[in-house]
Amino acid sequence: MELKALIAGLATWEVKGDPGVDIGGIAYDSRKVVPGGAFVALTGHSLDGHRFIKEALQKGAAAVVMETSAQRSYDPLQEQGVQNTPVMVQVPDTREALAHMARRFYDYPYAGMHLIGITGTNGKTTTSYLLESILSEAGRRVGVIGTISRRMPGKTWKAAVTTPESLDLMHTLRKMADGRVTDVIMEVSSHALDQGRARGCPFRVAVFTNISRDHLDYHPSMAAYFESKSRLFRDLAGKGGAASATAVINMDDPMGQALKSSTEAPVTTFGCQQDTDVRAEKVRLLQDGLAARVHTPVGDADIHSALMGDFDIYNILAAAAAAFSLGVSVEEIAAGIGRLTGVPGRLERVVNPASLRIFVDYAHTPDALFKALGAMKKRTQGRVITVFGCGGDRDRGKRPEMGQVAGRLSDVVVITSDNPRTEDPETIAREITAGVKDSGLKDYALELDREKAIFMAVHMAGKEDGILIAGKGHEDYQIIGQQRRPFDDRAVAAKAVSVRLWGQPAPGPLGSPPNARNASEG
Repeated sequence: MELKALIAGLATWEVKGDPGVDIGGIAYDSRKVVPGGAFVALTGHSLDGHRFIKEALQKGAAAVVMETSAQRSYDPLQEQGVQNTPVMVQVPDTREALAHMARRFYDYPYAGMHLIGITGTNGKTTTSYLLESILSEAGRRVGVIGTISRRMPGKTWKAAVTTPESLDLMHTLRKMADGRVTDVIMEVSSHALDQGRARGCPFRVAVFTNISRDHLDYHPSMAAYFESKSRLFRDLAGKGGAASATAVINMDDPMGQALKSSTEAPVTTFGCQQDTDVRAEKVRLLQDGLAARVHTPVGDADIHSALMGDFDIYNILAAAAAAFSLGVSVEEIAAGIGRLTGVPGRLERVVNPASLRIFVDYAHTPDALFKALGAMKKRTQGRVITVFGCGGDRDRGKRPEMGQVAGRLSDVVVITSDNPRTEDPETIAREITAGVKDSGLKDYALELDREKAIFMAVHMAGKEDGILIAGKGHEDYQIIGQQRRPFDDRAVAAKAVSVRLWGQPAPGPLGSPPNARNASEG
């Protein structure tokens, strides 16, 4: 495609060179530049893409898109070792330019598909799995872009981040469009909304699950965090929104009303209050999941779900409200909820020959840990034993909060490492420990080796006890320093049980991650 066709319609731009040059590909990572391609220099959270323009030129970039402010202080055409003379495009915002060019390069792949965006602190992944099951039950061909994987019928890709950069997003949507996908469910993170990764996507439905403390290493305040989330809804009835878009909002969340007031799109509300459009009554915890009566504007249905958390009723309602907004019948909604057997790493039980009650959960915020432990207490006759840590290079303020939550709702806490990244694991553990001490809990231990910590919990557990291994969920790796090492909480817990029973890991499936297919997607 000619460069002038890719950049046509950008609000403000200046070109030095021939805009008629053919562009064979687009990249924002200089390592992925192809000869004759265009390099778009993004200003990131920790790296500035303008520093890599020379590398992009050396790899044969035919065009470079850069921000006007950078051009004033730096002229890449003066660099030594650059053989070709690229076309230079100056724009005020390269992220906006990348999203614009990506949509054109991949020929607006979302045309003819329903885009469903799900945002919120917790519940995005579970809601996406539920909605995928419901829409599949209704005969739709569904694609999912989320934390665990990107998938469509017959194909699954690993997910590096929850919401991909705009170029990668359009590439994935093009694959799905070519695969005849009718509906795409997308988890939309606050980072993605702040950075405009989903800019221009005409969402047919936008879903708000809830909001609580998270990502304050990135957002300067909770107000700024919520403002980023609300962008998905403010744009619904205007720029980037589908003509018949609907906002689906949890009105039991304290910020639900504020979000409802921020959008001009029609709103479908959900919750357990009597005045919500989609609501649940007679919620019951069962041995194998939960049951409830779900009311919708087009009828009611009794539902049964294999999901184990009482909080999952809100994820069920979110998915049901989204499906209702897409015209799915209440019978198909109930059937879709019932056919989902579980979600990887979300109160996922580790099946083991000792019949110990071991659950793995992705909870990595105070609210998520509170909800997971609350569900554990309701299902555990004996002690609740919690193993968890907090990620390094992330929001430090939530560490003592999570320690307090764990201390209040657990009988025993084993503090360990999560993904320490480049931080000192002992420093992270001390900040968690301060919260555990504040809770008044005396029965806690510190074991920074996560495998040993899990072994400790498994070996102390009695038949009536419940073990929650929190923080990493579906992840099949641990990040220590700059290295990503293989590590799966489910596999380690299974190994610990076999060592407890027989003194050594069992051969075959027990020594491998349970739900190995899902583990490989993480």
